[in-house]
Amino acid sequence: MKKDLSSIVSVLFFIAILALVYLSMMPQWTVNNDKPLAEFSTKRALVHIKSISQKPHFTGSENHNKVANYLRYELIKLGLETHFQDGYTLTDWGNLTKSKNIIARIKGSQQGKALLLLSHYDSAPHSASHGASDDATGVATILESMRAFLHNKTPHKNDIIILFTDAEELGLNGASLFVSRHQWAKEIGLALNFEARGTSGPSYMLMETNGGNAGMVKNFAAANPTFPVSNSLMYSIYKMLPNDTDLTVFREQGNIQGFNFAFIDGHYNYHTAQDDLQHLDSNSLAHQGSYLMPLLQYFSNANLNSVQSSEDYVYFSIPFSFISYPFSWVIPMLIIAFALLLFFIFLGIAKRILSVQKMLHGFIPFLGALISAGLIVFFGWKIVLQIYPQYSDLLNGFTYNGHSYIGAFVCLSIAICFAFYRFFYPNRISANDFVAPIFIWLLINIAIAFGLQGAGFLIIPVYFGIFMFGFYILTQKYIPLLNLIFAVPALLIIAPFIQMFPIGLGLKILFGSAILTALCFGLLLPTLGNFVQKGSWSILFLIASVGFFIKADADSNYEKGKAKSNSLVYLYNADTNKAKWLTYDKNLDIWTKKYLGENPGLLKGSDDIPLFSKYNSQFTFAAPAPLKNIAQPTIDFLTDSIAENQRYLKIRISPNRKVNRYDIFAHEKMQFYNIKTNGVSHLEQKNRLLKREGKKLLSYYVVDNDPLVLEFNMDASAVFDMQLLESSFDLMDNPLFTMEKRADWMMPTPFVLNDAVAIQKTIKPSPVAIQSPSAIAEPKVYKAKPIPVKAVHDRELKTVIDTTKA
Repeated sequence: MKKDLSSIVSVLFFIAILALVYLSMMPQWTVNNDKPLAEFSTKRALVHIKSISQKPHFTGSENHNKVANYLRYELIKLGLETHFQDGYTLTDWGNLTKSKNIIARIKGSQQGKALLLLSHYDSAPHSASHGASDDATGVATILESMRAFLHNKTPHKNDIIILFTDAEELGLNGASLFVSRHQWAKEIGLALNFEARGTSGPSYMLMETNGGNAGMVKNFAAANPTFPVSNSLMYSIYKMLPNDTDLTVFREQGNIQGFNFAFIDGHYNYHTAQDDLQHLDSNSLAHQGSYLMPLLQYFSNANLNSVQSSEDYVYFSIPFSFISYPFSWVIPMLIIAFALLLFFIFLGIAKRILSVQKMLHGFIPFLGALISAGLIVFFGWKIVLQIYPQYSDLLNGFTYNGHSYIGAFVCLSIAICFAFYRFFYPNRISANDFVAPIFIWLLINIAIAFGLQGAGFLIIPVYFGIFMFGFYILTQKYIPLLNLIFAVPALLIIAPFIQMFPIGLGLKILFGSAILTALCFGLLLPTLGNFVQKGSWSILFLIASVGFFIKADADSNYEKGKAKSNSLVYLYNADTNKAKWLTYDKNLDIWTKKYLGENPGLLKGSDDIPLFSKYNSQFTFAAPAPLKNIAQPTIDFLTDSIAENQRYLKIRISPNRKVNRYDIFAHEKMQFYNIKTNGVSHLEQKNRLLKREGKKLLSYYVVDNDPLVLEFNMDASAVFDMQLLESSFDLMDNPLFTMEKRADWMMPTPFVLNDAVAIQKTIKPSPVAIQSPSAIAEPKVYKAKPIPVKAVHDRELKTVIDTTKA
């Protein structure tokens, strides 16, 4: 190692480039920066987040209304006319609720399409989430950016609409309410949506389009945000997936396209009690502001019709730059790259620098390292899961020590690559050995060109590899500095994906990072392959890998701030008059065992509750529970009549206690026509027939304890078979129960019905007097005129503040 000083310099150079890549993705050291009133201030935005995220504020909760009033008041303070829009929606998720959107508008100097600033203000239910990142950061970003925008008296041609949606976490209901029923929805030309799927990391830009992205790309580049982080590979993959942001509703129902901005690291805090101010990375918040400020100034004056396009662009970001070109270039660039490689190969053979046998021999170490790294990491992660079964407690698939595992397996992959090349080439490699990685990369780009053109930018580092190869063929000179410079594009473009893939898709995808590491190693082969002490470097990276594994092991236990999630539901079956405790947990802890016992089993019938879960979680354990005197819901059949072989039913289900959710199930063979719930139709009805999968009919998230009124037609000869599950999210503070508080290293499991008192009951027709249901209110609009802050009377101001404290 001492005799190979050039290799140390090369490694330090690569580390410096990687540091530049990761540090330049987002603003750094922002929390204590004092900004003038004319600029976006992270400190001022954090004040809003602190107010919004003091307590959980899911739709239907008491704190939800307090947050809504706070946001309305903050918009009024900016001098904006603000109003609420409320009403019921039943989305294609099968979720019904009454949403309350908060809307304001700023008039522009000209007539034209309006710019929409969008974020949701509700927090996730079930898990005591404070919603600091998801999505108080989005709301605060808009509030603080608009404050600076208005303070500067920035001239703008386009109207600007601010929309804080409700019930995004339940099924995008607030967005659906606005798009389907608000007159302003038809006037929107572009939407900017701010989101979070974690509590830290850079904010990635994702586009939602019904057509091509060329207009969006050109305008985004013209706006020139300081820290753009995005690429068209994410865009192409995103278009293939079932998306679930508010912006998706605008695109699908309103043909309104736009930009999503979201940070996704710290995924283990997503929708949990740890989504609070303490876990939020202020740099991520600053990154959101660094997007909105230039985009707001640009798009408030741009022709918003120009974002429409039928053409797609390849695009990617490197430090402080955003590069794009048409999809139509992808195949020509691939053909030119192949032609260049073949030209240099034929020239090298003619000059007797290359030989077919030696070039073929070069595939052995490269493919060996590539395949071995992928397989070892794939099975290595499965072994890790066997050693640490507690990792299955976190449903999102990324552990608290996940970054240590990324470091461990990436270092292990590099060690494997060095080991293979040490075995086959103890000394220096030749130009013959560089043909294999370039050729494999070109094969990958063939698949990209015909299957995933959004990843077309991956041909660029291959070009630099070909240039490096061609320079040697033409000059027969090995220049280490030139090789380092030509290796930079591979680090700038490819290296970020090595970390992003497991963060975005979970640690199960670590093998993909290993393969990508080996592929990147191949493009750096003119430098790395010429290290004299490849064996020593292999051992060094192996030691680094072990060090990361040791760190991961040290951080594998739970503690306050890195809590174990657990779940508990009290279920009373009104038909059998029996109760039981249920949990989704695979690994019971001292808290759940207190109720379920040391060796619980899954009681018969527990799997007959097909509740929706993002990760398809099912109840795992059950145990008998004491009977409690819980008030059951009242089920009234308001109408039950038959005409022309169709049976028409109108059913009202009224709570007799404070409840939060109704789940309605029906036999799979039951077909529902013209279904309405609380006066609104289901979005997924085609030719009057409701399309559904499984037993679930709908989930109703209750607001103001309003009853559920369900009306539909069914075949008169069909068997009526429906079930109700009524839930309240108050197990921990329900006076009927004496519950032990969780330890500070525990938290409620997200994404599932949790900490709930539930009643299961068959919905049975009964002879009752026909009566008219209580009227279901249509969406109402409440307007508030802008008032200067100084004009607010002290007593009135105090009253508003008291009622908006969260």
